[in-house]
Amino acid sequence: MPVQTPKANAITPTLWAMLLALTSGFALSNAYRTVAAILAAPLSHELGLSPQALGIFAASFHFMFGAMQLFMGIALDLWGVRRTVLLASPLTIVGAVISATAPGYGTLLLGQALIGIGCSPAFLACTVFISRHFPASRFAPISGMAMAIGTLGMLFTGTPLAWLVQSTSWRMAYVVLAVMSLVAWLAIWRAVREPVQTDHQAHLRKETVSEAVARFGSLFLMPHTWSIVVLGFITYAAFISLRGLWLGPLLISRYDFSLVQSGNVALVLSLMALCGPMVFGRIDPGPQHRRRWLVVCTLMFAALFALIGFAHNAWTNIAAALTIGFLSGFLILQYADVRSAYPAALTGRAMAAFTMAMFLGVAAMQWFTGLVASLAQARALEPFGPVMYSIAALLVMAALAFTLLPSPPKTDDKNAALQR
Repeated sequence: MPVQTPKANAITPTLWAMLLALTSGFALSNAYRTVAAILAAPLSHELGLSPQALGIFAASFHFMFGAMQLFMGIALDLWGVRRTVLLASPLTIVGAVISATAPGYGTLLLGQALIGIGCSPAFLACTVFISRHFPASRFAPISGMAMAIGTLGMLFTGTPLAWLVQSTSWRMAYVVLAVMSLVAWLAIWRAVREPVQTDHQAHLRKETVSEAVARFGSLFLMPHTWSIVVLGFITYAAFISLRGLWLGPLLISRYDFSLVQSGNVALVLSLMALCGPMVFGRIDPGPQHRRRWLVVCTLMFAALFALIGFAHNAWTNIAAALTIGFLSGFLILQYADVRSAYPAALTGRAMAAFTMAMFLGVAAMQWFTGLVASLAQARALEPFGPVMYSIAALLVMAALAFTLLPSPPKTDDKNAALQR
């Protein structure tokens, strides 16, 4: 049954319970998107995968996740959070079961693609829910908290997953994730309800799907959308390419770490990534200075990736990776930037466009860095330096584009643009 809409700016225990249930789905999404860092070595051994094939394996989840954001953004706006998440997320369970039983590489890619579709509304549903039901002034800190809780999913793909895979097989990882996904789906089904519409809302004509698609496309006619999309395409992709793909292979190949030892580093990195969003959400400088912070943090990201590529010292690499994990919390400021850059009527689709850029960026970067690694190996070079340098270069170019492209207009200008 639907719940009563709370009074303006009222944050009730019911809202917190619903947000926590939605965040459980986001936590599982984080686990799936970072599983490749631990599974890369056993998959390479069992299936004989090249670095480029591993890049495609990791990218397949993110490509489908990103490609579905258009449809998920429209679905969230037209049909609500509960219905959208409950209809999409069972594909996660199906994909995990297919991956666990995959006889070969092609079936494994199919499973990854289905998981990507099933997880696609996960964090978008959280941010849209927060933007609709919590005060606008609390968006950054509450989103940061939700992102931090969701990062708990990465903890599973550290030491626990490494121990599980080393003790059993990589297939058991997907079995456990399938069970956890079912539990998350049941939690959302039990806890999340849509608010009752007011009389005014009930009499408003709903958009058709074609109108919703056209309005989604109109976002890209707004000049400031491109600076947001370009930065979003690169920053999150850089972090996930390290945590979700290259961290394990780098530690194992460069420094002879065991699978569990590399899992321990991934666990600590995930803990750092858990703290970052809460810190950056609380110190959000506001719209006047936020974009300057985004540029500085992106350049710091680039410097840390270049350091990993240059410094062949295990502890230096680990320290740089952990710093990247904490600094990744600045991504919550990008969501706050999106939230303040568009009128409320476009919030769902604006978040969807940004999330689509983020995850298509992850897919592209994991494919690209896999290609870079394969080319380096073909020339008898150690692959991790070229991979990290290429990520650093992309971050610098993204920061430059974000600086040079148009910024969001002021509130009055946004309203006028929407009316036009």
